[in-house]
Amino acid sequence: MLRTGLVIDTRYQDHQPGQQHPERPARIGSLLRAVESYRRPGLTSVSPRLASEDEIGLIHDTAHIGRVAATAGQPGFAFDADTQVSALSYDTARLATGGLLAILDAVMDGEVDNGFGLVRPPGHHAERNRAMGFCLFNSAAIGAQYLRERFGLSRVLLMDWDLHHGNGSQHSFYDDPGVLYASTHQYPYYPGTGAAEDVGRGAGAGYTVNLPIPAGWGDAEYQHLFEMILDPICRQFDPQFVLISAGFDAHARDPLGGLRMTEAGFGGLARVLLRIARDHAGGRCAALLEGGYDLTGLEKSTLRVLDEMGGEQLDTPLPEVASRPLLPQVVSVQRAYWELADKS
Repeated sequence: MLRTGLVIDTRYQDHQPGQQHPERPARIGSLLRAVESYRRPGLTSVSPRLASEDEIGLIHDTAHIGRVAATAGQPGFAFDADTQVSALSYDTARLATGGLLAILDAVMDGEVDNGFGLVRPPGHHAERNRAMGFCLFNSAAIGAQYLRERFGLSRVLLMDWDLHHGNGSQHSFYDDPGVLYASTHQYPYYPGTGAAEDVGRGAGAGYTVNLPIPAGWGDAEYQHLFEMILDPICRQFDPQFVLISAGFDAHARDPLGGLRMTEAGFGGLARVLLRIARDHAGGRCAALLEGGYDLTGLEKSTLRVLDEMGGEQLDTPLPEVASRPLLPQVVSVQRAYWELADKS
């Protein structure tokens, strides 16, 4: 059984974006209850810490950090119609980023094999100089850069399976071959980015892999895309660390999207990525909570991924799916950079 570091803390409920907001404190309250009764050998609690401004500055510019910091202690402020903050939001966002960094330290130091940060607010929409889409600081992007600068890694896989495209994460590494950013997302949908033709720029051309998915797709289609497109690309990239932006708003129960994933499907995606981590990165893998707004779907999907992180199912075959090609435009675009089988 693999050792899994888990970050979760009552303080992640301190960010208050407003009544009726889908990214609500109850998301953490629900996960706290679920984790309290969850038993699995090898599960280890990791204490989060506040990320420093220098660490946040690995991705965000000083002006943006200052704008978010200036909201501390204010009863309320809105960066846009979707992104409201409260008095403790700045510190909660720093704790979210610091929670991931604590997991990365624990994995890289060999204290755990992998880890999952159950944090909020999410981060993958946050741009270098802009808060948006419920997100203040882009923890996943900061984590990828942190692995490179603190630990000297040269190839980090950042896989984003959130319902929404992670525009901030993509833009952070769009011209950078050291981070392979891959995203499955409902398209067209918020924030409007993530077309199949968006593959990176300059030295980073080919190191952005977008799989825009139509509404109605679910477990079988996702599994096909992961096994036939993402798995071979990621293995050719040969990552030294696998980092997952694990949003669960593609779940069939979620109120914000139109995809049909189940907790079993998310478990299958995790298994594919954990195999890649085992075979290429010494097992080093960390997941970070992004979206997921139906509490039942969130709880079940999170626990299923934690099950997979235990490693006992890694060599268990996934259910077979139809081999008909999916997203031929993606395959056509990506074949300019990666070898893909004809049945992709």
